[in-house]
Amino acid sequence: MSNRALLEVIALDVEDAVAAQAGGADRLELVTDMAADGLTPPRETFAAIRAAVDIPLRVMLRKSDGFAAGDVSVLVEAARGLRAEGAEEFVLGFLHPDGSPDLDAVEALLAELDGCRWTFHRAIDRAADRDGLRKALAELPGLDTYLTAGAATGVADGLPVLLAEAAAGRRGEPGYAPRILVGGGLTLAHLPALREGGVDAFHIGGAARPSGWDRPVSAAAVAEWRAALA
Repeated sequence: MSNRALLEVIALDVEDAVAAQAGGADRLELVTDMAADGLTPPRETFAAIRAAVDIPLRVMLRKSDGFAAGDVSVLVEAARGLRAEGAEEFVLGFLHPDGSPDLDAVEALLAELDGCRWTFHRAIDRAADRDGLRKALAELPGLDTYLTAGAATGVADGLPVLLAEAAAGRRGEPGYAPRILVGGGLTLAHLPALREGGVDAFHIGGAARPSGWDRPVSAAAVAEWRAALA
């Protein structure tokens, strides 16, 4: 059995996607508007990227900054259009103002996704009760990943939580079966402790763009991460 870690890279367009794949990315998270922490890209962008690369793509379903779902019908329409273009994997997750999971919004989208695999994104890091959220979502179809830093402020503060949750997953605790995908302030210096703790999936955005968030993905930067995870 391979112990190769998964490396997911944020891509905004074809240029990003091609560079990320060339650098060794295993999967892309497709978004637009990184200033808002990633929103749903146009279906035309998905189609162009799908034609340009041959690695898996997870597409963000999020229409506004923050973790409130907003108009769910708009999200459902976006999901329908992306599915029509061939999208098969997604990223989503919504909270109520009190920090509890918005299951109605999530389930409305899952009805449209019809069994597609998906990631619950960093809304978990703003949840009032992480364990309760995991248990509430445990039986939802297609959920196979949590994108998390372990804390709203990033991996540096969330490392103990990430290691504890990885251990809970190994013990088979309810709600901890989905893979932990670590992202949010992640640096190369965090990798040894995370790998030792059994974490095997990593997500980078700014780290793939050493010239700045407003610059394209660097294949060399992605290759550095790929090598570090070898």
